[in-house]
Amino acid sequence: MAGIDKNSRRGVRTSYVSTVIGISLVLFMIGIVLGGFIGLEGYQRQAKENLQADIFFSPELNDADIKQVEQELKTWDEFSDVLYVSKERALEEFVGSDEKDEILEVFNGEYPIPTNISYKPKEAYANVDGMKKLKEKILKEYGNKIDNISYEEASVEGVNLGFKQFVFLFMAVALLLIIIAVAMINNTIRLALYSKRFSIKTMQLVGATSGYIRRPFVWQAVGIGIISGIIGMALLMAMFYALNNVLNSIEISYSMQNFLILLGALLGIGILITIISTWFALNKYLRMKLDDLY
Repeated sequence: MAGIDKNSRRGVRTSYVSTVIGISLVLFMIGIVLGGFIGLEGYQRQAKENLQADIFFSPELNDADIKQVEQELKTWDEFSDVLYVSKERALEEFVGSDEKDEILEVFNGEYPIPTNISYKPKEAYANVDGMKKLKEKILKEYGNKIDNISYEEASVEGVNLGFKQFVFLFMAVALLLIIIAVAMINNTIRLALYSKRFSIKTMQLVGATSGYIRRPFVWQAVGIGIISGIIGMALLMAMFYALNNVLNSIEISYSMQNFLILLGALLGIGILITIISTWFALNKYLRMKLDDLY
């Protein structure tokens, strides 16, 4: 009997170890998708805030007046950056300092690009409607001083459309992985509880309520979810570290906030799925008749 109990306990431990490993691997795969989505959000924000528009002024406006407009625009909440660009700097940025003199010779010493102000919108305004509203607001405020406001509408549309497509792709993959995860974890926990089916039925036969029977299994499910989430996150960080050190062309970095969001998401998903799977698996054995357990 002692040998049987020992083998039974060993089998239970092995079953739960395999459960933790299986759930950890599933959460690792989900973490890759969520990590990619969080990273994509950061790149999207950066790409949107790198969109730029240029304000060109009437010829009679002098540099002091333009600098005054720059200082006023810097107080607006809609911009992430406002920069005064002199005609000298504008030419250097366009052709480079080496070719500057050649261009000036062609234009008889006149600078082809006038002094202007460039601005970058905040993420909320880095879209077609937002850029249009900003342009209208600037023209309303300084219409008599401005000759033109220029930006590439195609770039604005491209940034937003491209990221929307990626978001839908990530959401589809994440949904598919979660469905697979639920199925795999559910089957794994069912197998883990199979070895305890007689204990569950015995407790029920001696008068234990369903809530009393479920309680230790639910807490055990929480523990499995936490451990699996931590292991899944560790595997994810190991993969990021390996990619950063093996492939020079790839650099993966996350802020502490994003790291905590990702860890919390994996822990939450792991705990939620294990609790739900444990709950339904227990219901199966609680409803079964004694003869059906054999």
